[in-house]
Amino acid sequence: MERAEVLKRVIGILTEAQEIRRAVETGQNGTDDGEPGDLGERATATVATTLLNEMLPSISVPADASPQEVAALVAQALGPALHTMVSGFSLAFTSLAIAHDSGRTDVSAIEVLQELALEVEAGTYDEGP
Repeated sequence: MERAEVLKRVIGILTEAQEIRRAVETGQNGTDDGEPGDLGERATATVATTLLNEMLPSISVPADASPQEVAALVAQALGPALHTMVSGFSLAFTSLAIAHDSGRTDVSAIEVLQELALEVEAGTYDEGP
């Protein structure tokens, strides 16, 4: 997955999490199905699982691989993907923090994330690891 796609997906998961939180707060979270845990927490966990499944690469490990070889294969496969994901979450957090710290009350968190998504789409963050 390309860097811009990862950034947009991270923004998407944060936006979805905000929407889930708002739905739970306003009582629009559906019916309780008897499962343990808050419905909003479970929905957010599902969104996060989907994100990880989409963004992390598959890893093939030979059956006779040593523990050291397995560790090296996992690190080689996951390292770049995790770095890009962490960069995306850091960028989103920084954008939200700047809006918060500057006292902006004219925009919601979702609006800040939407603006960030537009900047990513325009290529503003194409450079970098």
